[in-house]
This record gives sequence, C-alpha cells and structure tokens, in this order.
Amino acid sequence: MYPGTLFRDVYVPRNSVPDKLRTNQNNLPAYITMNLNQKLRGTGVALVTPFKNGAIDWEDLERIIEHVIAGGVEFLVSLGTTGESSTTTDAEHRQILDFTIKVNRGRLPLVAGVFGGNNTAAMVEKIKGFNFEGIDALLSSNPAYNKPGQEGIYQHYMALAEASPLPIIIYNVPSRTSSNMTAETTLRLAHGSDKFIAVKEASDDIYQIMKILKGRPDNFLVLSGDDFITLPLIAAGGDGVISVIANTLPRPFTDMVRAALRQDLPTAQKLNFKLLELYKLLFAEGNPVGVKAAMELQGLCSREVRLPLVSMTEQGVHGIMAELEKAGQ
Repeated sequence: MYPGTLFRDVYVPRNSVPDKLRTNQNNLPAYITMNLNQKLRGTGVALVTPFKNGAIDWEDLERIIEHVIAGGVEFLVSLGTTGESSTTTDAEHRQILDFTIKVNRGRLPLVAGVFGGNNTAAMVEKIKGFNFEGIDALLSSNPAYNKPGQEGIYQHYMALAEASPLPIIIYNVPSRTSSNMTAETTLRLAHGSDKFIAVKEASDDIYQIMKILKGRPDNFLVLSGDDFITLPLIAAGGDGVISVIANTLPRPFTDMVRAALRQDLPTAQKLNFKLLELYKLLFAEGNPVGVKAAMELQGLCSREVRLPLVSMTEQGVHGIMAELEKAGQ
C-alpha cells in the first residue's frame, strides 16, 4: 500500500510510515515498490474509453473493466493512447479515473496514463496538484513533437520523478513521439532513481530491448508496448506487456503471457499464433479503432471514437470478425 493513497481499500497516511522503511531517493518504502513490481508482472490492459453519441458510456466502461478482470489481466492502465486521452478533457480524465477506481474496488493495481507531455514544467505542476488516491503508478511517455535529445529526455523524466509521489513507468513509443529513448537513457534513469519501476518499450527494436534487459537493475520491469512482440520480449527475459488486444480477448492473451513467463514456450507459441493476424488487424486503421470494432462485435461497447479518429470501415470489421471466429470468439 502506498503512503498517502487508497490501496485495496486501506488508506495509509504518508507520515505513518517509519523513516527506516523509506528509500533514500524516493521517500517510498522499499517493500511497497517491491510488492508493486510483482503485481505488474504479466498482462496489463490499456483500457479503451467507450463512447455513446459523443459522451462517455459509463455502463459499457464498467462492463469492460469486469470483462478484463474476469479474463485474468494482472493490472489496469487507464487513459493511455488506447483510452483516447488526447481527445478527452481534463474533467473527463478525473471522472474516468474515479469511476475506474470505484469499479475496480482495489482488486487490481491501477496505472494512470495521463502523465506524458512535452512541457516539463507544466507536467510537474500537474503531478504536484493531482489526487492520486486509488492509483498505484503513473505511465509517462517521452516528450513528443519538440523531439528532445537524450539529455533532455533524461532531465525531463528526472524532474517528473522528483515531483511524483508514486512510481513511474517510462513509456518509449517512437512511432508516436518521433524520438526514441535509447537503451542507455532508459538504463540511466532506471539506475538513477528507484522511482522508475518499469519501462513500456514500444520501439520494436529487439536489440535495444535486450540491452535494457542486460543492464537493468533488480526489480526494474521491462514490459512490451506492442502485443505482437510480447512473446519474443518475454523469451528474451522481459516481464510482460501493456496490451491492447486484452480489451477484447483477455483470457487467451493472458494465457499466452503466463505460459511464456513460466517458460512453457510451446504452449505460448501455439496461443500466440492463433492471435497473430488479429494483432495486425486491430491496428490496420489506427488504435483504438480496431479494438473497439472487435469489442462491438462482442457486445462490449460501441466502435465509436472521437475525431480526428473515425470508426472502422465495414471491410475492416469483416476482417476482424473472421479472425475472432477463428479464435473461437
């Protein structure tokens, strides 16, 4: 449980933790970070935000949360790219997080994904003023558009670490930010502050990922940022994934991840191959366009997205339908 947060329905005031249990750098008890590291190993799901006629569909969001929890995911990630955080307002972010906390009821760790930005000072102020009760960690992508160099990326994250009361998952996603965080920078951060507990790696560069795995400190997790690369990443020594497909097929995907983590590669390969074409189709017209189309077919939510995204074409839907049928869904 995190001091100053609600964790599994128990609130622990920050000043109630003895000094001897705090880490030197982060003012967080070492046993807390270690416990969270264990809980974030496996499958996290980047939750979609369902809409109905332009508004958030709360009934569908509850259905989705219950669906993925029943499907065996290890943790929830709210308001990442898949949650359309860029086209939902700050007020909606707060409502979505509060609703997710309420529905989750402390059953799984919850990661908040609205802490990526390219204005470091503004992000620091946002973190300092944010109510983190019920949230276990932050997910923060490296700055987009202004394309800082490696030293700028490092200093940006260190500023966030100094401000944040919670652990941080670094998110490297060059396809969206137009800047790749190198293995050297990731390792510099991982060794520079215990506040960084994981990296979500979406560079799809296996050599870079293996360099991180080779040089990482103890209890620093390496998570896949793309479903299709999850199996090879775990086979190389990785710890899991923050997944999109787990919104629609949580059970078969989590079964694959667990098989890989216990080094049962024949089972993991068999399960992975069943999902292989679906990984591609879900992103054919953008994310979360594809996964919402699949979820509509399953009766979980509408395929509606907010502009500038548009709902999936009928041709795309038919392709996904065929793959869902092959997967027995």
